[in-house]
Amino acid sequence: MTTKSAAAAARATVYGYPRQGSTRELKKAIEGYWKGHVDADTLRATAAGLRRANWLELADAGIGEVPTGDFSLYDHVLDATVMVGAVPERHIPAVEADALDGYFAMARGTQDVAPLEMTKWFDTNYHYLVPELGPGTEFTADSTKQVAELKEALALGLSARPVLVGPVTYLLLAKPAPGVAAGFEPLTLLDRLLPVYAEVLADLREAGAEWVQLDEPALVEDRTPAELNAAGRAYRDLGALTERPKMLVASYFDRLGDALPVLAGAPVEGLALDFTEAAAANLDALGAVGGLPGKRLVAGVVNGRNIWVDDLEKSLATLGTLLGLADRVDVAASCSLLHVPVDAALERDLDPQILRWLAFARQKTAEIATLARGLTQGTHAISAQLAANRADLASRTTSTLTRDPQVRARAAAVTAADARRAQPYAQRAAAQRGSLGLPLLPTTTIGSFPQTAELRTARAGLRAGRIDEAAYEERVRAEIQEVIAFQEKAGIDVLVHGEPERNDMVQYFAEQLTGYLATQHGWVQSYGTRYVRPPILAGDISRPEPMTVRWTAYAQSLTGRPVKGMLTGPVTMLAWSFVRDDQPLADTARQVALALRDEVNDLEAAGASVIQVDEPALRETLPLRAADRPAYLAWATEAFRLSTSGVRPDTQVHTHMCYAEFGHIVQAIDDLDADVISLEAARSHMQVARELAAHGYPREAGPGVYDIHSPRVPGTDEAAALLRKGLEAIPAERLWVNPDCGLKTRGWPETRASLENLVAAARTVRGELSAS
Repeated sequence: MTTKSAAAAARATVYGYPRQGSTRELKKAIEGYWKGHVDADTLRATAAGLRRANWLELADAGIGEVPTGDFSLYDHVLDATVMVGAVPERHIPAVEADALDGYFAMARGTQDVAPLEMTKWFDTNYHYLVPELGPGTEFTADSTKQVAELKEALALGLSARPVLVGPVTYLLLAKPAPGVAAGFEPLTLLDRLLPVYAEVLADLREAGAEWVQLDEPALVEDRTPAELNAAGRAYRDLGALTERPKMLVASYFDRLGDALPVLAGAPVEGLALDFTEAAAANLDALGAVGGLPGKRLVAGVVNGRNIWVDDLEKSLATLGTLLGLADRVDVAASCSLLHVPVDAALERDLDPQILRWLAFARQKTAEIATLARGLTQGTHAISAQLAANRADLASRTTSTLTRDPQVRARAAAVTAADARRAQPYAQRAAAQRGSLGLPLLPTTTIGSFPQTAELRTARAGLRAGRIDEAAYEERVRAEIQEVIAFQEKAGIDVLVHGEPERNDMVQYFAEQLTGYLATQHGWVQSYGTRYVRPPILAGDISRPEPMTVRWTAYAQSLTGRPVKGMLTGPVTMLAWSFVRDDQPLADTARQVALALRDEVNDLEAAGASVIQVDEPALRETLPLRAADRPAYLAWATEAFRLSTSGVRPDTQVHTHMCYAEFGHIVQAIDDLDADVISLEAARSHMQVARELAAHGYPREAGPGVYDIHSPRVPGTDEAAALLRKGLEAIPAERLWVNPDCGLKTRGWPETRASLENLVAAARTVRGELSAS
């Protein structure tokens, strides 16, 4: 295929690697530090050991240039905030008193100081901490972390490339700080920020960096001419520096579009581009701009976001085409491997036939190294690997595990009427008010309650065989009793059963649906120390039997107040899983929606008068380019309605979304036709309530007044103030009072206090409304 001389410079590399360790050692060390069981030196030593192990593992796999600086104790964007000295004023005292505690305070908040806002990293399920900037922000360079980690890797004798969030993406991700006048654009601070990046680059060069990677994924989104000009100016100015390493500007998750000629023409030494299916247009676009003569191209041909084995021959063909478009072509995954689990070989409970279809981070690095070797030495050098890969791909294509004719026939028979409620919202709302009899500003929670030590012990005991199913279920019943009793005593209006039987809001359902596979060690970071195990959606989906009815009905038997049935919606079931890539997502979503429709109908038949179908991933999965969004939103909203449209008009359908920017999807939220939606709003100061009002959203909504991703307890006055802000946008007869999200990750003491304050705030504001 290729000659050795044509591709002599080919090198394998990655942009980042999972941080947690194979047994989540980092999570345990950080949470131990928060609890006072682990000291700072031990935490730092654990982190250093994980970095060292990652680098050596990568080098042993054939990765010729390892990344540094991608490792983080909480979030790489927060690390960038520290690097450029953009610590919010309210956190400066804590950072000055103790840098580590101050760092975590920015992420989690304290009882007296609110944390930074958190939202989704582009269209992934990773969450980053949003920088807060204003006209008065003064940046100062602090390259301590970046330099130290580079030196650690170099001391191991490795070729290492520091990875930084690029200056343009950093500013485009930022928001105006609280109190900053409307209209301020953080990108206006670019000229103030670039000298700080210049200083960091100089420090890294002095520390021994040959190359530095600057990540600019924000440039794969639709950008204005002014934003593209800013990107061009940034890299013109940084490129003109004399005291700097070579610069590799990286993009991923989608095509660069109009930003490609800007970066291709910039005085930087290399570009890293995504060449997977999501960004296939980059290949033609690169040819259209004349390639990258004299530059390095890092080609992201192995999908860094999914877990299926790569089609090595297809990737080699793409790489062969690229050889004529750059001075040097290196091989990489399409993005950081942060988004996949560590090692598929740990999954000893999976069928070996299925295991051969999977590639986690460790397997992907081997694929990258194989491709680099094949590009350099020719296909004969990797003939055995290519033959094995062809067999793996054929095994999946021909497997009977992936197709169910009955499921496909049912999905094909769906009509437009199946995805519409029989009555318009006004009629439904009247029926629901009559049947539910709720007060003004009704209170509820999102679904989950704290998972106690007793519950976790029982679950572990069941897995280990120390207790039987009956003993475990007795523990679950006790947890539900406690949750119901607390909510009644606190005065909450619409109750939940607390979900003690659920390990995860997606995995719980995946384990009961055909077509899904569960892993034991497939942990992926969602935010901070929160890790999830996305199930693997490998085949057609159906529901053999009811999944939630028994526990919901039991909870309802304990109280006269309505108890919500709680389900995870079809889009989120896809977004928070590793989904099959052998059919359109819309087809898979319809299969999941039909399975959930059966569950919704069974909940209603069992007496549930309120049913919540959560879709926190609706915004997360929104395509990054506006041109791609209408098709996605059409099938995504149809799937939700297909799940929920089989119920009576007096059955109230709720949905929930959290930690995303909702402004782009308000019409889609409307199109869901849910009777009530609850949304994250506490950290964003009720921004979503204003967005709903501007759209003219006609149904009921509960913008959150309690930030559950922080351990702090919001006071009654604080919650009441947020409620009053909500009332400025949403009429009282359509406003609900609830937390931002589920309470699974919180402890009981803070949960009790916070919810009691939430109910007290609702009563306070109700009294104000009745007196006015």
